[in-house]
Amino acid sequence: MVDTTPLARAVDHFADRLRAAPQSRLQRGAAAEALRLARELSLRAQRIEDPGGEPREMPDAGMFAAADQITVAGHDLAVVLTTDAEVEEAVRLVEEARKRAGV
Repeated sequence: MVDTTPLARAVDHFADRLRAAPQSRLQRGAAAEALRLARELSLRAQRIEDPGGEPREMPDAGMFAAADQITVAGHDLAVVLTTDAEVEEAVRLVEEARKRAGV
């Protein structure tokens, strides 16, 4: 069984930083970056769970929901990953998005 703890930690850290960020930071792009990440993580999970299925896009639930969206998408992806390389790639995506978001 692959250890997905690093992904869970990275996602939770990013989400915590978003929750602590001022509204102005969220409006300046942090929330949009988080939504892009949540959509990507969700898409990856869907491709693993249902390779031939039509992927569904995570809706934009607003800037104050962005932290919850990356948490849900990240933890969903962690459940279906099967290799350390997949976990490392997902952690890299989260860290890059967090840096772009500026939180």
